[in-house]
Amino acid sequence: MFSRAAVVASCVGFILIGALQALYGPSIPAFRDEFGLSPSTAGLGLSAHFVGGVAGVLVFDRLFGHADPASRIGNRKLLGGSYLLMAVGAAGFALAPTWPAALAMALVAGLGFGGIDYGLNQLFAVGFGHRSTAMLNILNAHFGIGAILGPALIGLVGAEHYTAVFLGFAALTLPLLLCLAGVRDEAPPRTGEAAEADDDADVDDDADARRARARSRSLATVLGAFVLLYVLHVGIEAGVGGWEPTHLETVGYGATAAASATSVYWLMMTVGRFLVAPLALRWPARSIIVVSCAGMTACLLLAAVPALAPYAYAGVGLFIAPIFPTGLPWLNDAAPRARRAGALVIAASMVGGVAAGPALGKAIELSGIRSVPLILAAVSAICLATTGWLIRATATRRAEHATATLPADTDPRSATAGRPPLDGLGDRVGEKP
Repeated sequence: MFSRAAVVASCVGFILIGALQALYGPSIPAFRDEFGLSPSTAGLGLSAHFVGGVAGVLVFDRLFGHADPASRIGNRKLLGGSYLLMAVGAAGFALAPTWPAALAMALVAGLGFGGIDYGLNQLFAVGFGHRSTAMLNILNAHFGIGAILGPALIGLVGAEHYTAVFLGFAALTLPLLLCLAGVRDEAPPRTGEAAEADDDADVDDDADARRARARSRSLATVLGAFVLLYVLHVGIEAGVGGWEPTHLETVGYGATAAASATSVYWLMMTVGRFLVAPLALRWPARSIIVVSCAGMTACLLLAAVPALAPYAYAGVGLFIAPIFPTGLPWLNDAAPRARRAGALVIAASMVGGVAAGPALGKAIELSGIRSVPLILAAVSAICLATTGWLIRATATRRAEHATATLPADTDPRSATAGRPPLDGLGDRVGEKP
């Protein structure tokens, strides 16, 4: 589905969307000075970006996954339109004469951001066969690189020069359009459509209809569990990034040490995805995610010990890193009939990142800043329990599907179930009767 040049360009694209998301926060002082804004109003730039991102995921999925194949847009149009929207939005944000106009342009940039995030994650999830999980981890690791480079660049040139940074970002986006020729243009396999066609063929009486309804309810439950996992783990990711410095300063660390430890946390998220890529070729996604959730929970509990907190937060970054990219192939396998499952969980993850700040802030008001790691550990424990349930539920679905696809006269307990007879010559080629 991708040429080598297109794979490299996709990774560069993820560096750029990671950098774009991370540029708004460090630029807030300049927004306030230029437009005379309060801190809360200046923070609306990132909010507009996230709103655009959610809308971009849903809108492009609607176009990309249209039920009528003739009405679907191809991969190149999806990615090309997203890159253009992001470039136009970033340039417009830099040149906007008023803050409302800047927010509108941040929304446009967010639309492109959402299209790229959705499009490349979906294509990588189906485009590399058994290597898809590994490739998704590599792709999303480059997002982390951009999230590190964006604030570093603002720090280097100064927040007052944010317009030049956003314009440079827009200029760097445009050459990626030239690499889209290396992306296969047809839509990815619509496994859900094939499965639904099979189901429709099988539903020929009331019993089959009842089984189809039961499968639909089971599918909705599994999809809901994936949405919960994504909302909560992205909320933890954002919660640690936002509250780690405050927590560390509260338990006795200096501001510089706290900021450095938070940078290490983000760095470990990037490193973790690169480290998991070779492991994903050997281990199934469900095993990687359950280990990640268990390790994340343990590290958050350790972060409640002041002497261990900086190191424990680094461990959280390492363990949380693979969950987002590794979960997408598992989702595709577990819910092949859900046409828009990928878009739903990606959009939900963005909502989780936005909602984490206010929700965690309210919990901290009630229990104090020292409780930050314990609150997050409780949320992480829910992620672990959800993953355990998903492992059991998807194993049951696989077993039911395997049994349903056996020939009617085949005993599913037989070791040779589903294999054709070999004319009495035994099970192995060359075996004597």
